[in-house]
Amino acid sequence: MQLADHIIGFEWDKTNRDKIWLKHRVAWWECEEVFFNLPLFIFPDPKHSDNETRFYTLGRTGASRHLFVVFTIRKARIRVISARDMSKKERKIYAKKTQEGA
Repeated sequence: MQLADHIIGFEWDKTNRDKIWLKHRVAWWECEEVFFNLPLFIFPDPKHSDNETRFYTLGRTGASRHLFVVFTIRKARIRVISARDMSKKERKIYAKKTQEGA
């Protein structure tokens, strides 16, 4: 899946941004970096899409930190809900998809 061309930026809730940092030590700017680095893989998250459509992405920061980021899109902005380091299983999926795309 690719993000729509109409995305114009990011929207942050300060409480959520702080929670991601305190719980997983992921900075807000690392979450944003993921969306600008390739390869980037985006998947729908129907299991957690009761109130709004959610997605998750497997990507990496500029420093090659591999992150799992959950987000939604509100008014043409990406709103990050959660972020953490990829699990071992997610890293394998990311590596496999990266090889498939090469």
